[in-house]
Amino acid sequence: MERSSGVLMPITSLPNDLGIGSFGQEAYDFIDFLVRTKQTYWQVLPLTTTSYGDSPYQSFSAYAGNTHLIDLHTLVDQGLLTKDSLSQSDFGADLTMIDYGKIFTARRPLLEQAVQTFIEKGGLETERFMTFYARNEDWLVPFAEYMTVKEGFDNKAWHEWDDDYKHYDAKRVHTYCEKERLRYHYHLVTQYFFDEQWQALKDYANQKCIQIIGDIPIYVAQDSVEMWMFPELFKVDHTGTPTMVAGTPPDGFSDTGQYWGNPVYDWEKMANHHFDWWVKRIAHNFYLYDMLRIDHFKGFESYWEIPFGSPDPSYGHWSKGPGKALFKAIKDELGELNIIAEDLGFMNDDVVALREYTGFPGMKILSFGFNGECDSLDLPHHYPKNSVAYVGTHDNETARGWYEDTATQVQRDQMSHYLSRQYGEPAAYALDRGIAATVSDLAVYTMQNLLNLNNSARLNEPGTIGGNWQWRMTEDQYSETLEEHLLDLTETYFRTNPKLKEADAATAGTVK
Repeated sequence: MERSSGVLMPITSLPNDLGIGSFGQEAYDFIDFLVRTKQTYWQVLPLTTTSYGDSPYQSFSAYAGNTHLIDLHTLVDQGLLTKDSLSQSDFGADLTMIDYGKIFTARRPLLEQAVQTFIEKGGLETERFMTFYARNEDWLVPFAEYMTVKEGFDNKAWHEWDDDYKHYDAKRVHTYCEKERLRYHYHLVTQYFFDEQWQALKDYANQKCIQIIGDIPIYVAQDSVEMWMFPELFKVDHTGTPTMVAGTPPDGFSDTGQYWGNPVYDWEKMANHHFDWWVKRIAHNFYLYDMLRIDHFKGFESYWEIPFGSPDPSYGHWSKGPGKALFKAIKDELGELNIIAEDLGFMNDDVVALREYTGFPGMKILSFGFNGECDSLDLPHHYPKNSVAYVGTHDNETARGWYEDTATQVQRDQMSHYLSRQYGEPAAYALDRGIAATVSDLAVYTMQNLLNLNNSARLNEPGTIGGNWQWRMTEDQYSETLEEHLLDLTETYFRTNPKLKEADAATAGTVK
């Protein structure tokens, strides 16, 4: 990476009149905002489907896209929906928060209508659809099968289905999907809509010299097509039930640790197959994104596994991950890749050695550095050049929220003194200035901090269910002041988009 900066902004948080951000005009407007402020990157959260709790880190598939992100106005423009159908739908009246219940209820019949019209117009026979289908068949067909059967059992997880379907049987499932062709085609076609719209948006970003940083969760959910079809990839018993699940030991977020509940991989069996599943997954993600943040990088060195059914996460233990072998296999197949290692929490020499082996930049969180007592590796004077600096991630409080609600007066004083905070300068601005000034190759600002929002705009509180992933920006929060603030950070600390600098240099050298 060259010295640059970007903004972390979930697509779901973009402003529009559809209750949840999408791949529509609001996303193109956000890219234009990034261009005007001379950014290089737009970092998004995982774009995969969400399940109970609406978390993008709990998905029915490691591949399938979140259909909430499909822009309905685009479907109107394509003649697949009518404007009246949108105006008559209730997506929720609160523009600052996502009402997932209303989104789930309102969007499904509209998407079903669009799929039906698409099929009636011969969409399944078009070259574009057939190309999409052929490219993605390996994951697309299993996903459509899984969701078709799942919906036939009232959306319950696979381990709650009738015995005939709990364990994947290709012939039986194929017969079932033949009887439920409308439902099956719904899942095929909505994934096509997702892919078409996302690739158009990504192309627009790239043409504007903006690169997309994606995010890949290390684990898949128990309620997922992967667990249903490929239980041998995980630590399970003879019934397919996980024997071990993922989480963390007691930490700063929880006295007993975090119980994620995801099944953990059987790394030995994956190694016996040259980590093919991971190679394919990484390759697909680089079809979607320009750069990739791998969540919970620590888990590849060692991971906290908890016996299934334990009272709390503290009953778990550390087990060794695949280490260098996995990343060697990925590199051998795919070459050098632009990957960010989310190396937060429980760092040890082995994790550092693995990160250094890969050459991936790690993450630095400035707000972690101010303990009010002593030096910290999270303070900028310790940051290496090959790193990505944040004030906080999607799991943290907003900068203003941390300062007003959580930090002690000693921590506040330390932060203000360390950053030479100016009189009247919002704490969020001082912290953003702190990461902009670091030697880290990349600084990433969250939109909430750029807007100086309190914890009502917090995106996620780890270890809790409900009330997360709901924050939305409103259209009126775009302002000249916002743009001037971000542009000033970018230019003052020499983080202007390198491609824009090249274009400016070429223009300056042109004889008129």
